[in-house]
Amino acid sequence: MSGSRPPLYVRRPFVAGLVRQLPLLAVLAAVAIGLLLVTVEHWRTGLVVMGLALVGAALLRLFLPERRVGFLAVRSRPVDVLLLTAAGLALAVAAAAVPGP
Repeated sequence: MSGSRPPLYVRRPFVAGLVRQLPLLAVLAAVAIGLLLVTVEHWRTGLVVMGLALVGAALLRLFLPERRVGFLAVRSRPVDVLLLTAAGLALAVAAAAVPGP
């Protein structure tokens, strides 16, 4: 195949690495939005957003293949999904359980 282009990771390794980390960047963006809400005194909503971001990370880890998940893959898939889900739900439930307006 004389006319075929080399893969992206050969042509542009930085871009290929950035594309591979898109799931993590999406989760970090959602957490940043949650932190922004906390800083402008909407702490309950901000914590729920951060909890949902962790649950979203668990879903990404569960459904994306290993080569696409990037640094969301830290441990084995079941352990990552379990820990991310538990942490996200705990954060959201704790924020909702605190009494107040």
